[in-house]
Amino acid sequence: MKILAIETSCDETAISILQIKDRSFEVLSHVVHSQIDMHREYGGVFPTIAKREHGKNLVPVLIEALEKADLLKQEKGMLTKDMEKILSKNPELLDSFSKNAINIDKPDIDRLAVTEGPGLEPALWAGISFAKALGILWDIDVYPVNHMEGHLASALLEDEVDFPAMALLVSGGHTELVLASSWGKYEILGRTLDDAVGEAFDKVARLLGLPYPGGPDISKLAKIHRSKYPESDYFKLPRPMVSSGDLKFSFSGIKTAVRYALEKEEITKDIQEKMAREFEDAVVEVFKKKVEKALEEYPVKTFILAGGVSANLYLQENLKKVVSDIKFITPNNKLSTDNATMIALAAYISPKKPYDIVARGNLRIDED
Repeated sequence: MKILAIETSCDETAISILQIKDRSFEVLSHVVHSQIDMHREYGGVFPTIAKREHGKNLVPVLIEALEKADLLKQEKGMLTKDMEKILSKNPELLDSFSKNAINIDKPDIDRLAVTEGPGLEPALWAGISFAKALGILWDIDVYPVNHMEGHLASALLEDEVDFPAMALLVSGGHTELVLASSWGKYEILGRTLDDAVGEAFDKVARLLGLPYPGGPDISKLAKIHRSKYPESDYFKLPRPMVSSGDLKFSFSGIKTAVRYALEKEEITKDIQEKMAREFEDAVVEVFKKKVEKALEEYPVKTFILAGGVSANLYLQENLKKVVSDIKFITPNNKLSTDNATMIALAAYISPKKPYDIVARGNLRIDED
């Protein structure tokens, strides 16, 4: 089986082609076009710009993905009224599709999949509209995929997942602890009440005068400080909800605490290092305590750390200690951020019935 998957939930335009043989996965192509440079001046993703850029990028990314998988075949096609109607709300995509995608013959694929949510709805609609138009062009069903299930499924390229499993899904838009009894059967044990952890990293980075996205720079500065000093004792930030007795998270308050603390300081390299260290220490301590509590209440065979923030090595190191006697899986950096390979994996392990897909910006992993 070959699955072509499309991911546009935020600012990455991604298309991958995955081949499955006897539960063995081979990534035939994995193409991601990032818009980070375009959104950097805003300190975050601007939804209407993301939608416009997806419209420009989807067809070139598709052609590149098909070429890499040696599946590109061209034959003159015709834009139908149904395709035009589907694409009409994205002029850039309609123009690119009518000039180029219309001449791409149906590749040797068995399933077409696209992210339906959660995410930024204007960005989601770009991918969904594109997938629907391709479905008509190639006469193939389009399967909807939950973006968060994609992050969870990304573990499969590292190791087999034994159930029951627990996942900490951490990114710029989401922070949640999920219990999985099997593929497709999930329970959210706890989630953030406000900011996602990745969003908190970005906001703190901005307060420190660091570029977007902020996570990598904060981690680098924190590592430098740890190499110099055994303890972080200059700043003292709260550990939000660490003793709340439940598995919920909150990161808006710690961002505010950082802002107040920095009001008294000149932002030097030394201050950047000290605050980055204290902030990362605080966040990781919260995750350690919550995961410890979750594992006490819900014994599992596999623990998965996934999502963009899972690339944080300090977080990985500390959670590995907490789950030392359980299989620990985290995707490689290429699969930790948003990508379409994880969407293809989710479309295989937990396929939903094709329907008239709509963008579902607030879709939960435990929803149908």
